[in-house]
Amino acid sequence: MSVTLTPEAVKKVRALLADPAQNDAKGLRVQVVGGGCSGMSYKLGLERGPDEKDQVIDDYDGFQVYVDPKSALFIDGTEIHYTESMMGSGFEFRNPKATGSCGCGSSFSA
Repeated sequence: MSVTLTPEAVKKVRALLADPAQNDAKGLRVQVVGGGCSGMSYKLGLERGPDEKDQVIDDYDGFQVYVDPKSALFIDGTEIHYTESMMGSGFEFRNPKATGSCGCGSSFSA
């Protein structure tokens, strides 16, 4: 299973993890949940550690990425990018398994 983060995404996650309000979070959870315009949505969160069944992608400059088994089926091969512009900022998902997506880019179908 592979999920990769671009250097911009790594930099943003490191900045988020450095915030004292994150209560010692050590990694980034990447998850797929039902919902959104196209049927499934991406969900990101900061967590202290992986769950027992998680796949763990080690060491992105000092943090890990956690993916649960169900989400792994839908996001294998995905690249996560972070962009900032005058039009807005946020994480973008480049998922080769997505067969369709909505205009906002945060939901997809597979």
